[in-house]
Amino acid sequence: MTMSEHVTEQITVHLQSVLSASPQKASVTFLGVEPVDVLRFEADTQVVYISVGCARHPMTDPTDLAADPLHGPRAEIVIRMAQKRELPGLHRSLALLAAAPSVEGIVLVPDALIDLGEPLWSGSSCTAVVLESDDIDDCPLPDPMSAVTFLRAVPVTGNEAAWVRLRGVDALRRAWDEAGIDVADPDRIAADPGAV
Repeated sequence: MTMSEHVTEQITVHLQSVLSASPQKASVTFLGVEPVDVLRFEADTQVVYISVGCARHPMTDPTDLAADPLHGPRAEIVIRMAQKRELPGLHRSLALLAAAPSVEGIVLVPDALIDLGEPLWSGSSCTAVVLESDDIDDCPLPDPMSAVTFLRAVPVTGNEAAWVRLRGVDALRRAWDEAGIDVADPDRIAADPGAV
């Protein structure tokens, strides 16, 4: 078993233990990138999608020609949605987000805005996400590798993404709170951060 296979196996076992469930699994492949698995867990009134594959390698600055293959931050992406209906295409969008560090050299951190430029699922008005820390505990890996953190990707609309660029993610979160918006509702309205 290779190092990257060992990492993904540990993450999968960790998630099954933390969420006390066996997930459905889909594998998404992009040209020139190792496959990204997307696990789908059903938890109470939510469905939880989690990438497995982003953390195979540490996230590094793409300009660093001597990147350390062991040290550096590792993360997987979590999307939590209300169990209201099917969300076709969401697993592919999650895999795209998870592949971004390998493909574009992006380092995923809380409060980052990532715009995919296309609906996150069929019929969605959300085309981007903002990242925040998720409740899932970090997954430890053998020394000297860093533990894997889990970042929740919250879907945002194009207008909301524009407000994040202009005024910051905190303004958008305040708007969601003021309007009582449930960001896990796939049918939610867009917030108007300008009103906050």
